[in-house]
Amino acid sequence: MHRGSEKEERLENEMIQLRKMEQTDLPVFRKWLYTPHVARWYHDPLDWIDEVEKQDGAFCWIHHFIVEHAGKPIGFCQYYACKDSEELWEGYTALGGSYSIDYMIGETDCLGKGFGKMIVAQLTDRIALHPDAKRIVVQPEPENKASCGLLLSCGFVLDTEKEIYVKPLT
Repeated sequence: MHRGSEKEERLENEMIQLRKMEQTDLPVFRKWLYTPHVARWYHDPLDWIDEVEKQDGAFCWIHHFIVEHAGKPIGFCQYYACKDSEELWEGYTALGGSYSIDYMIGETDCLGKGFGKMIVAQLTDRIALHPDAKRIVVQPEPENKASCGLLLSCGFVLDTEKEIYVKPLT
């Protein structure tokens, strides 16, 4: 039996997978929302829980995912077409082709290991498959230096006038 190199095994172990979020994921999602490093940025956890509980109904236009590493849930992410939300995105929604993302690493032992960059890359790839997708827009709080730095490292550019990070897809 052929074994891959150590480098190949390490890369395989570092990969993440996004899978559709299910109602059975609510307990771990709820736990993450109340974890201090998440709660600092994910205000109104009950609104987030309500949204996920209604992902097959009122919020079916949002694509919700659980992030897994080595078969274990480590985080959450989602994306949606801005036109389907009630958010104007400082004029980006009106331009058409704008999508937005949200992401979190819920497990504290998974922070600072590059998983955020992998999540944003996978969300970008999924959005790029939509024929109308022209850009991704994200607006983390300016104080969230980790998220702002992550977006820049993933090819987003800060529109300083509107305080929105933008990544062109075309």
